[in-house]
Amino acid sequence: MDANIGSFFESIGNFFTGGDQIPWCDRDVIFGCETEVAEASEDGSDERINESLMRLSWALVHSRQKEDIHRGIAMLETSLGNDRSPLHQREKLYLLAVGYYRTNDYGRSRQLLEQCLEIAPDWRQALSLKKTVEERIAKDGVIGIGITATAVGIILGGIAAALARKN
Repeated sequence: MDANIGSFFESIGNFFTGGDQIPWCDRDVIFGCETEVAEASEDGSDERINESLMRLSWALVHSRQKEDIHRGIAMLETSLGNDRSPLHQREKLYLLAVGYYRTNDYGRSRQLLEQCLEIAPDWRQALSLKKTVEERIAKDGVIGIGITATAVGIILGGIAAALARKN
């Protein structure tokens, strides 16, 4: 019984906090990736530079800092057209979707995930994120309806109170 109550309160907490299973990345990891990109740039190997940039992009879109996430999105969008490999396109689309999810642009995130799933229809990671995004869109809709209903109720209550005073 206690487990059911704990599960109930956890699900309510997740509803309001938007609990998801996407990992976060610390500033130390981002700094390490930036250092790796700088070292790869000195070596001049395009393959090593591209791999380092992908790791940095991953770290940035998984950051808790909005400016890092926006920087990661910009890097990925710039590099998206430069690569013709379907595997690399899929990875970049997925990371972009994570970035947009983290910036609360759920519509854009869902759109990118659909593009990603066109390349790899049964990729579990993308399917899982798409489910999370769709749940978040639905939750935001429910919250929006609740706010609207409350506002209408307050307005109607104010009108009713004004009419009652008038009589």
